[in-house]
Formats: sequence, C-alpha cells, structure tokens
Amino acid sequence: TADTEQHTLFTSSSCFWVAVLQGQVVGIVAAQGREDDNTVELRRMSVDSHFRGKGIAKALGRRVLEFAMLNNYSAVVLGTTAVKMAAHKLYESLGFRRVGDTEDYTLPGMTRSLLERLFFQIRYSRYRLQLHEE
Repeated sequence: TADTEQHTLFTSSSCFWVAVLQGQVVGIVAAQGREDDNTVELRRMSVDSHFRGKGIAKALGRRVLEFAMLNNYSAVVLGTTAVKMAAHKLYESLGFRRVGDTEDYTLPGMTRSLLERLFFQIRYSRYRLQLHEE
C-alpha cells in the first residue's frame, strides 16, 4: 500500500497530502477549511492512472476526513465534474451523499458561446459528508 505524507499549506485551515509508492508520488489531495460554514472542501484529488484501483484514492479521502474530524469541522464537501462512475462510487464508499447537480456547468475560461453550449454540456455534482451538527 502507498504511504501518505502530509504537507501543510499557507494557512492552518488547509492541508495537502501526497501518496507515495516505492518512492514515487502516485496521488494527491487537498483540503481547504471554510470558516463561513465550518466545512472542509476536499479538492484536487487525483491518482496516477497507472495506480488506480489499489485503494490510494480511498486512503487520501480518509486523510481529509481525519483532518476534518481532528479540527472539529461539521462536514466535508466536494464538487466534481467526473463522468466516470468509479469516482462517484468512491465518494459514496467514503460516506458522502450527493446533495445536488448542476446540468449546465461552466468551467473556468468558458465563454458560454452557442458552440460551447452545443458541445460541452458538463454536469457538476455536489457531495456532502456530515460529521456532526453545529
């Protein structure tokens, strides 16, 4: 199994982890605390395509959940444009529940021109894992 190493970012409410397997970085994930609603946002989870299906993403996700619990956040949230069902199953296996979808999501840099709307119809799914009530 891969080891996960923690690297603190610029604020105490944010963390970044890398998964290392045989000296090679094979996955990353970040957590960003949001003080306005006392939640942690799981961000930028990615695992090298050659190492998927080995439990690395689940281990990284669990690190974010541990971070949220240790720092007394009320919930962990995430948003994804993933089209592969495996990603959605991963979030659900960690305990997340889908709380909404946006059918006509616009990625940063898109102009929402007619051509883009015809060819790029992106679904953005929001997930939440409630740790405790406020």
